[in-house]
Amino acid sequence: MLSSDELALLEAIRESGSLSRAAARLGKAPSTISHAARQLETRFDALLFDRRRYRLQLTPAGQLLAQEAARVALDVARLTQRVRLVAGGWEDRLRIVSDEIIEFETLLPSVKAFQALNSGVSLRLGHEVLGGTWEALREGRADLVLGATNEPPAIPKLRWLELGVMEWVFAVSPRHPLAKATEPMEREVITAHCAIVVGDSSRRTELRSYGVLGGQPTLAVATMRAKIMAQREGLGVGWLPRARAASLLKRGELVEKRTADPREPNTLYAAWSGAHEGRALKWWLEQLRQPRLAERLVRGIDSFT
Repeated sequence: MLSSDELALLEAIRESGSLSRAAARLGKAPSTISHAARQLETRFDALLFDRRRYRLQLTPAGQLLAQEAARVALDVARLTQRVRLVAGGWEDRLRIVSDEIIEFETLLPSVKAFQALNSGVSLRLGHEVLGGTWEALREGRADLVLGATNEPPAIPKLRWLELGVMEWVFAVSPRHPLAKATEPMEREVITAHCAIVVGDSSRRTELRSYGVLGGQPTLAVATMRAKIMAQREGLGVGWLPRARAASLLKRGELVEKRTADPREPNTLYAAWSGAHEGRALKWWLEQLRQPRLAERLVRGIDSFT
């Protein structure tokens, strides 16, 4: 491990190319710098400085020492910051996993506000779908999950809060055969047509698809936006968040259809483990308890306006 003075010496010689200029840069006598350079070579038993030329340069060994020492010093500085963070009640990092139903744009204002705290906490944002969201919390891949649906599962020390209720609409393209079907549409009528679903990202549990009837053919896509687009193009049918499909319904690019078995609204949850509640997690929970943010997350963005 090199001292800060030794690191500064290597850097000064590398940039200035002379002992005298390095000495001036460091505010020391040239003899002091020359002595320090020879001590460094003795310590590592290696030729670190090429003195054969007019311009003093680091040898390959000296360059390696300078590069690696700088890297180690940076690692130590980062470790020191992380230790101070944890000692001050902050987490080293915070991993937030949202269900894909929560759009990243709705989180941006909160992310900006959190970054403005300059807490030093590394924030990692990811997303899962349906069962994958709860699974991320259960398996320790998330510290906080947003937009999880269904009742919270049995997870040790699980805590949660309700973000709100998402309303659904069964919608089809005006060009789809079901657009002119008699309402309310019976189960047998719907199952004859392909359902568009957002694929469950769960790795362990049985994969789920909301609103799909037994025996119904499906087309799985990666996002809710892709699902809305697929249904708009008449590739299939299914339930959509009413707020996010509102403009397409208004313009007639999607048609709302009543079904004999309406889909109940879904409660969306934020959930976390009560075993570890650092300052960063508490900050996010305070934000989520604000009605305006919770409503924005649940309502989402109608990107088809």
